[in-house]
Amino acid sequence: MARRVVLAYSGGLDTSIAVRWLMENHGVEVIAVAVDVGQAAEAKNEDWEAIRNRALAAGAVEAIVVDARAEMAEEFCMPALLANAKYEGKYPLVSALSRPVIVRHLVAEARRHGAGAVAHGCTGKGNDQVRFEVGTRALAPDLEVIAPARVWGLTREDSIEYAAKWDIPLSVTKEKLYSIDENLWGRAIECGAIEDPWNQPPADVYTMTRPTATEPAEVVIGFESGIPVSVDGQSLSPELLIAEVNRVVGSYGWGRLDMVESRRVGIKSRETYECPAALALLLAHADLEDLTLERDLLHEKARLEPRWAELVYDGLWFSPLKQALDAFIVESQRHVTGEVRLHLEPGQCYVVGRRSPIGLYDHGLATYDATDTFRHQDAEGFVRLWGLGVATWAARQEAGRGADSPPDGRTR
Repeated sequence: MARRVVLAYSGGLDTSIAVRWLMENHGVEVIAVAVDVGQAAEAKNEDWEAIRNRALAAGAVEAIVVDARAEMAEEFCMPALLANAKYEGKYPLVSALSRPVIVRHLVAEARRHGAGAVAHGCTGKGNDQVRFEVGTRALAPDLEVIAPARVWGLTREDSIEYAAKWDIPLSVTKEKLYSIDENLWGRAIECGAIEDPWNQPPADVYTMTRPTATEPAEVVIGFESGIPVSVDGQSLSPELLIAEVNRVVGSYGWGRLDMVESRRVGIKSRETYECPAALALLLAHADLEDLTLERDLLHEKARLEPRWAELVYDGLWFSPLKQALDAFIVESQRHVTGEVRLHLEPGQCYVVGRRSPIGLYDHGLATYDATDTFRHQDAEGFVRLWGLGVATWAARQEAGRGADSPPDGRTR
């Protein structure tokens, strides 16, 4: 067993008692690493220093807070946006994107402190155990991975009593309505009443998309090589731009998802998300690609996007196929530059305009008015050649088939 363990620390109940549990059951020194990916400690009425002090009170020999918000936005959210990534065509990978960020810092701190293992607070039912462990083994195959919550067999009540026994300061109760995971890209909400797929999510689960704006408005997102760089003409870093779009779009009550999701471990899970910036930016980016990508490239990219999303969802951020797809996606974005207009009104967000200095829309070719520059006389030969194979097949192999015979050879 490793002498030192680096623990992915959130400040919550499970990871707080995990500090003491690892000490008691494995006889190790614990280094707690809390990675700020935009989950806003103030949402818990705390600050990061309070969370750091809690880890130390639980027995950690050191507690480290890493500000990874800019890293999360630039190196993880932006690649997901370039890939138009939505798992199962819906979920924009909110939690899945933050896990490789955290893994990267766990491994770095393990190296810095000479630790032989990392640990996390995930249970055996979730996707995050896969993401933490596969990611760690991709970056550092020599490190041991420990998952206390998979083996300790503690109920929530047991955990609270365990914390009280060791004087671990916590602001929790035995009644926990929801499980929340939050970062820059959105919020994931589980448990409580929403575990029943028939139940409508209660209004109190939402914080980012509580409607306050009532008057219709428009917002213009500017892109350069696929990356959003401005909102209404104001240049912003990815981190600040995501925050601004979250604020504006969320104020119209738009950006919610309610879905039954197929987890990697084989479980169907009812999930509720709110991710206004992620969904709005994905909407705008895909629309600009329609204007700027050549047809075959656009279609092939659309075919590969679900695979990219699936790899990330399944914890394979650090994998050779993901790296190869990244290279394709980045190359595809060279000319995805321009602006997209989003219309906002209560409960709605949709594209109403797009423009690009290098867009492939040619008014002269597309118009039906007097400025038409399309060579209509070329169409007859093109269509004839395009259909030549089908015409030959019909004449040679289908000529004897009766008009009433099904084309696939079945009898009626």
